[in-house]
Amino acid sequence: MIRREQTKKVKVKDFYIGGSNNVLIQTMTTTKTKNVEETVKQINTLATAGSSLVRLAILDVEDANAIKEIKQQVNVALVADIHFDYRLALICADNGIDKIRINPGNIGNKDKIKMVVEKCNDLDIPIRIGVNGGSLEKHIIEKYGVTAKGMLESAKYHVNLLEELDFTNIIISLKSSDIFKTVEAYRMASKEFNYPLHLGITEAGTMFGGTIKSSIGLGILLYEGIGDTIRVSLSTDPIEEIKVAKELLSSLNLYKKPKIISCPTCGRIQYNMFALVEKIEKYLETIEDDVTVAVMGCAVNGPGEAKASDIGIAGGKGEGLIFVEGKIKRKVKEDEMYDELIIEINEYIKRGKLN
Repeated sequence: MIRREQTKKVKVKDFYIGGSNNVLIQTMTTTKTKNVEETVKQINTLATAGSSLVRLAILDVEDANAIKEIKQQVNVALVADIHFDYRLALICADNGIDKIRINPGNIGNKDKIKMVVEKCNDLDIPIRIGVNGGSLEKHIIEKYGVTAKGMLESAKYHVNLLEELDFTNIIISLKSSDIFKTVEAYRMASKEFNYPLHLGITEAGTMFGGTIKSSIGLGILLYEGIGDTIRVSLSTDPIEEIKVAKELLSSLNLYKKPKIISCPTCGRIQYNMFALVEKIEKYLETIEDDVTVAVMGCAVNGPGEAKASDIGIAGGKGEGLIFVEGKIKRKVKEDEMYDELIIEINEYIKRGKLN
């Protein structure tokens, strides 16, 4: 059981990040924000897939002005990603944005930050201080280099600045593309601050490499109880970011979703297990219930693993044994396996809901 660090609760829209609340998943659109129709369509798709927050790139005034219309067509919380021009944050705030992310290294001087903070204070909009190892302030780099300590010092400076302006609706991230720097920075931040931490490995990479890299770095931190919301950054469709985040959190028992256990296979396999696993996995993506399904290849570990799951099958030559809650239910032919497993999964879920 993971014992999570208890941070301050920060309200975003109609929910909270931090405290004893669930670790929330977020991602970012890939559309041009000013293209309202495409952006709304993607936001709603991402929300349906499980993203609690969706971040939008705000490159110019047209993007910032689009927020008002977008907000009228979506229900999920929206975050404005602001770089370089503080005025875009002000426009987004006036147009109803739910949260603002600013990068201290490029947002501007103290007076510009003050205007953003005062606006967010008036409208009760939280701010994420998004420190990034690739864009630290010059004076930080000169003193600390691009290090975890430098990232922490950047965060400390800007947290102090916001607190001096009586602003405490703060969420913090300290991202780097380097796993070791990221983990070290977040560990130090969890001791330094009581604010919620947004976890991420920035510019993690491709679907394959980025998933591994993010899972290592974020997995370490989450296992240690650090982190209140996460974004898995991948160079692919953001739907895949959500899938990886769900699986990562589910593996640590921090997110309730269907789980699949499957055999790595070897020369003992005597049926087409790969096709069955793929079909079952796709089906489980369509439901949200907490059910564990095992698809095993032979009689060595198969029955034991299948018994340990809620629903399972241990395959043999052209047939398999279906297990339900640890007990053998029946033997089925290979061409019946998928349909019979789906029946048992749905009946198990129905029983759970009735109880």
